[in-house]
Amino acid sequence: MRELAPLLLPVRFVGAFARSFHPAALPPLLRRTYGRELVSWAFLPLMLGAIEGGTIAIVVKKAFTDQPGVDPFWLDLATAWALAAPNVANLTSFIWSALARGRPKVPFISWMQIACCVMVTAIACFPRNGWGLIAVCIALGLARMAWTGVITVRAAVWRNNYPGANRATIAGKLATVQSLFLAAAGFMVGKAMDWSPDNYHLLFPALAVFGFIGNQIYRKVRLRRARQLQRAELDGRKKDAGFSPMAMVTLLREDRLYAKFMWWMSVFGFGNLMLGAPMTFVVTDELKLGYTAGIMINTIVPLLVMPFAIPVWARLMDRMHIIHFRAIHGWSFVTASAAVTLASYMHSEALIYLGALLLGIGYAGGTLAWNLGHQDFASAERDAEYMAVHVTLNGIRGILAPLAAWGLHQWLAPRGMAPLVLVICTIINAVGVLGFMSMRHLFAPRSKFDGDAVAQPEPTPEPTPARVR
Repeated sequence: MRELAPLLLPVRFVGAFARSFHPAALPPLLRRTYGRELVSWAFLPLMLGAIEGGTIAIVVKKAFTDQPGVDPFWLDLATAWALAAPNVANLTSFIWSALARGRPKVPFISWMQIACCVMVTAIACFPRNGWGLIAVCIALGLARMAWTGVITVRAAVWRNNYPGANRATIAGKLATVQSLFLAAAGFMVGKAMDWSPDNYHLLFPALAVFGFIGNQIYRKVRLRRARQLQRAELDGRKKDAGFSPMAMVTLLREDRLYAKFMWWMSVFGFGNLMLGAPMTFVVTDELKLGYTAGIMINTIVPLLVMPFAIPVWARLMDRMHIIHFRAIHGWSFVTASAAVTLASYMHSEALIYLGALLLGIGYAGGTLAWNLGHQDFASAERDAEYMAVHVTLNGIRGILAPLAAWGLHQWLAPRGMAPLVLVICTIINAVGVLGFMSMRHLFAPRSKFDGDAVAQPEPTPEPTPARVR
């Protein structure tokens, strides 16, 4: 048996990895809620995988190429829209934040999940022609808007159900499960579309069924201190007219440090959001890869890398303020963008896969920072508002960045300079990370307190007009 011990190491590693997700690994008070969320997030991503940006972009680009009434110019724009839709939909976050304020959170999220499932099913009804392309883009936008409601309100659920000491770790476990099942859904879509481009008519409704199952499980999640949160939100509603674009501006004026963080997030995120469209054009137009290979690069490889990288990022995030975290984590996206740029210049399939792997490392940290980073500034009763600001600003750059990338590609590609778009993405990314680094002196390296306390800045030469939330 000793001779076989080295051969059993991978089995032991996989077993330990699987056991780490079991509810028994958490304190008893958290197990039931976490267990239900864990199972629901195994089913819901199978539905969401059909409209994952990288997956649906490949489907749109390849399935509608050379179809009746589909002009290549507008098809490239539709591809950029497919990649941008999740972020553009974030513009509706302030609406969901206002609607959810003072209302039961779990039922609200549940209805948003159902609406998303319905829209995924609707995509299957549209033909492969010019009008069908328009209808797919509209249904995709509506589905992503519904999902924005889920992620906007979900942050408040996590904050109330999981203490600060465990929150990043639990969010990491849920994100890991989600990434694995998103990857599985992407692989199914790729294989089905390689067999026949018309298979989305059958596959998308089938994936939506898994979403409905996940929704039924999620409905049973219990929100701790729900009445206390609801009363606090209703008291806040009496004092203001609810969250709105003007309320967002007011919040940023009051909390100048959060506003500065959001500025550098906008610069950094602009480069990230520009990357998707030109990367897809490299895969489909330059390397001429099929559905499965394209979805592997855009979706599956990054998602499969995430489970291994998330625990590392989660441990790091548990120990530091989001500013310090972003100043380290951001370089993963810079290196990924650089690899994709080199892949375009060298027409290298190996380098584009390397870029996808590096993107997975970046996405792993990004999914934690996305859901939890604002909580280093926000008080409990204003959690949804801070999240709405973050998500809405991401939606604004989600409109502008893909349009900028598409416009630059349309201008530079005919001149043989398409890779220059990727160079611009990389430079913008790097500038954003340098911005995070410039803010590090405002916060102590280990300024994240235990529990739900909000991090406070170190003293600065000039006092800020509002305390850090």
